[in-house]
Amino acid sequence: MLNDTLANALSVIMNSETKGKSTCTITPSSDVIKKTLKIMQENNYIGSFEEEKDSRGSCLKLNLLGAINKCGVIKPRFPVRKDESEAFEKRFLPAKEFGMLIMSTPKGIMTLAEAKKKGIGGKLVAYCY
Repeated sequence: MLNDTLANALSVIMNSETKGKSTCTITPSSDVIKKTLKIMQENNYIGSFEEEKDSRGSCLKLNLLGAINKCGVIKPRFPVRKDESEAFEKRFLPAKEFGMLIMSTPKGIMTLAEAKKKGIGGKLVAYCY
């Protein structure tokens, strides 16, 4: 039984990237995983993905681009106000303007940069660079 499906999904992606594979399969699928993957796709870290349903549930087939150096979840899910994001960027990203932090806000899942522009806070979910 899985406790954190997002952590499992990002570790599958990371392991596939490390091995140099061009595709990977993520099971099980959830809305949080799909929205996180959509953000990663918009920022050109991964290729296209599609959901396939079978008798045991649904899985995601993902095309990899080889652009990820590291990705993972942030535990515990730290709350971030709109004006205190610098410390978390220094903590989880290797350099300024390199990589992205993904956060869950009342307006949905988005990157930290988008949340800063909109002036909202939330909880950190994942990082990718």
